[in-house]
Amino acid sequence: MDVHIENVRVKRSGRTVLEISSLHFHARQTTAILGPNGAGKTTLLRLIAGLERSRTGEIRVGGKPVQRGQVAYVFQEQVFLRKSVRANLELGLRLRGLPRTETDERIERALSLLGIAHLEERRADRLSGGEGRRVTLARALCLRAPLVLLDEPLAGLDEGSYAQLLDELPQLLAAFDATTLLVTHNRQEAIRLAQHLVVLVNGAVQAAGDKRDVVANPGVSQVAQALGYSVLRVDGRHVAVPPGALRLGRGPVEWTMIVEDVLDLIKSREIIGRVGDSRVRVECPTTGESIHRGDQVFVHAEKAFDVRCDPTS
Repeated sequence: MDVHIENVRVKRSGRTVLEISSLHFHARQTTAILGPNGAGKTTLLRLIAGLERSRTGEIRVGGKPVQRGQVAYVFQEQVFLRKSVRANLELGLRLRGLPRTETDERIERALSLLGIAHLEERRADRLSGGEGRRVTLARALCLRAPLVLLDEPLAGLDEGSYAQLLDELPQLLAAFDATTLLVTHNRQEAIRLAQHLVVLVNGAVQAAGDKRDVVANPGVSQVAQALGYSVLRVDGRHVAVPPGALRLGRGPVEWTMIVEDVLDLIKSREIIGRVGDSRVRVECPTTGESIHRGDQVFVHAEKAFDVRCDPTS
């Protein structure tokens, strides 16, 4: 079920928080909505879900205004009834009027897919962060809605829970068999989980399309920064250097960096410093020349992309 947005504008306290002239989400595909804090990502999800309204434009799901039962929404906050995991999963299905046999089948499948069958009778509001995230996803999966909205589904997890759930999410999203919109500010999550990217900055769509195209052609500095690129000046122009591409020493595209800190990562060192007004990080071997705060060193990249820079950003 595809989603079309036309001429939508949201203002709060006289400030425009979201303004989209045209945007299309592909049916039965996962699209990551990427951008910095305050970009309008959650506002966009809430509009699509019908939880907020725009005074202008329209949002159509499958060619029509969103209907009850079309959307499963996984919020950033984990909100549960003070009852068992099973009771929390049953609630949405009961509201939809499903028969007991189908309710039981959906719950059992969701619990199995999320690996939480052993939590079925536990109080949902007393679970750990990782367990709670799994229950929240199971609750959405039970609904079998054609449109699934995930707002930072991995936020706040400890490192182990995060890594495990990130590995499992592609299979879980496939199980939804739905149009999935995933809000995140994490580039790696977006690339790993989605087929398409939408980059929002200051409430406006700065890039949208196949993830390979967006990542390979950031175009403007705001998109490059949202994707984790370092945006630097060289020979009077702005260029974007891919994440992890900066190296110590001289090379094809080079800069002078003033070292601000040197971190011991055991297997490597991370040199943190400034190139002009930009703060950059360079990973290098633990062996080699000694580098200290205040040193001036050369850094380089094998390649960099020209980008346009908004002087107001």
